[in-house]
Amino acid sequence: MKMKMKHCSAALCFAFALLSSAEICADTVECDVVVVGGGTAGVVATIQSARCGAKTILIEAGSQLGGNATVGGVNSPELFSLWGKQRIAGIGWEWCTKTAELDDKQLPGSRKHFRINPPLYACIAEELCLKAGAELRYFESPMSVKKNGNAGNAGNWILTTAAMGETRTIRCKELVDCTGNGTLCALAGAERMREKEIMAGSFNYVIKHEVSLKKLGKDELQRRYEEALKEGRLIEGDARHGIESSMYYQAGNYIYDADNSTAALRTQTNIRGRQSALRMLRFIRSLPGGENAMITSMFPEVGVRETWRVKGEYVVTVDDYLAGKTWEDSICYACYQIDMHKPLWKDFVRIHLKEGVLPTVPLRALIPLGVDHLMVAGRCISSDRLAMSALRIQATCMGTGQAAGAAAALAAKHATTPLKVDLAELKTLLKRNDAIVP
Repeated sequence: MKMKMKHCSAALCFAFALLSSAEICADTVECDVVVVGGGTAGVVATIQSARCGAKTILIEAGSQLGGNATVGGVNSPELFSLWGKQRIAGIGWEWCTKTAELDDKQLPGSRKHFRINPPLYACIAEELCLKAGAELRYFESPMSVKKNGNAGNAGNWILTTAAMGETRTIRCKELVDCTGNGTLCALAGAERMREKEIMAGSFNYVIKHEVSLKKLGKDELQRRYEEALKEGRLIEGDARHGIESSMYYQAGNYIYDADNSTAALRTQTNIRGRQSALRMLRFIRSLPGGENAMITSMFPEVGVRETWRVKGEYVVTVDDYLAGKTWEDSICYACYQIDMHKPLWKDFVRIHLKEGVLPTVPLRALIPLGVDHLMVAGRCISSDRLAMSALRIQATCMGTGQAAGAAAALAAKHATTPLKVDLAELKTLLKRNDAIVP
């Protein structure tokens, strides 16, 4: 019996050794374009690429699409208009309007600010991707990416991903980084940029309570708030817009140095967001009328505003932005002010555009410097920090996402690089898909 057990144990050890030495890897898949990151830019890039006829795969680490708009509580996909006229449209606007129509709402193109239904927004994004013919892969993240030495028809890249205990391999012609952090670009060897300080993130939730300012008074509320800060029951940032606003108008907080560029940082950022909500709940429960207060809704993640930016073939500067500079390869407009959130909620760097100025984004800002067959879209495109504070807005991310998806599909089709695609053909393609091109 002991002999049989010894042989059995040896066989098991040998089997486990084989498993550990071999990659647990599904069959290798080949496609034209892989988009990594299913947020605002990634969704639009995926739809545009697939509608161009490119075999497109979207990889998303989470469980649904939409990014900050759906899981981060920043459900204001704006700004599409500037100086009384719509400047950004295309697939992003289609996504918004289809969501609004099913939600019995109207979104006129001249309107600046509006809210979107986050769960419905995620569902519509998924439907549009699937109808375009794209393949969606949730719960999957890139592990490594390397150039395919024998590209041929098999593609220019070999991308390895991790998916809940297994690795997968994709051979593709073009990659589009829509991670918001330039994660894929870093794996591919592209240069990234960031400063020591980054903008605070926002965590959005709702607390239901019956605290009445008529009974408590604004002065008494402020006194108790300051006392809670002094005692450490609240910390600065827990009341993002001041205590009255945070209780009665826009619940939420500031999470300083909010960073989601690695798993560890993303974990800590979201823990700090939820702990902040708990502190606020306990504070409200200490007030007259707040004894039965409860958290009734909470977005899953902190809405992060800034981490890394990718250094591209061109770096858009704040001077370019404020001057409304237009290049031969400008592929979309941007409509927001310079808006740098500083550590204190009242402390912003805000520079408004002069009347009539229309900022644009060049294609070269979507192409990592010196790396072929790779594009970037969304908040981490190539720009300086002040310009990024305006370019990070969701409508602009949609515009850059659509341009990246179109350029990647054309590069795959013509066996060229995104930097060398025919600009006239690219702009015609974008216009045919209802984008507004400078």
